Amino acid sequence: MDVFLQTWNLHALGELCMTKYGEAAIKSADVIISNEGKSPRDIWDLITSDIFGEGTCSQKKGCPRNTFLALCEEGMIKGITKGNYTNSRKNKEYALKAVKILKEKPNLENNPKALWIKVIDEPKIHNGQMDVIIALWKNGYIDGK
Repeated sequence: MDVFLQTWNLHALGELCMTKYGEAAIKSADVIISNEGKSPRDIWDLITSDIFGEGTCSQKKGCPRNTFLALCEEGMIKGITKGNYTNSRKNKEYALKAVKILKEKPNLENNPKALWIKVIDEPKIHNGQMDVIIALWKNGYIDGK
C-alpha cells in the first residue's frame, strides 16, 4: 500500500482551492499511471481511504468515484488505458458532458457550480463530480483540445 502512496506526483497538488475529491482524483491518476495494470477502482478506494478514512461516508461516496472511473473508462485521463471500470450511466454521462463543455468554455474551470448547472440544465448541487473533473482538467490530466 505505501509503495503506491509514495508515487504521488505532489507537484500536481499545487492548486490552492482543490477539494479532497479533486485531490483524490489527482493522486489516483498518478498512482495508476505509475503502476500500470493496477485497477482504477482499487486505487481510488486506496487513495480515498487514506484521505477520508476507510469505510467513511466520504470514502464510499459513489458520485466522485464513478466520475473518475468514467473518465478512466473512456481513456480521457492521459496515461490511463481505456477499459471497463464503472457501471454508472448517469455519472458517466455527466462527466463526458462536463468535459465537452469545458472544451467549449474553459473559463468554467473556476466555477464548478456554473459548470454543473450547464451539465444538468437545472439548479442542483453536484456531489463531487465537478471537483474531480475540474482538478483533472486544471492539472492537465484531461486534454483540453
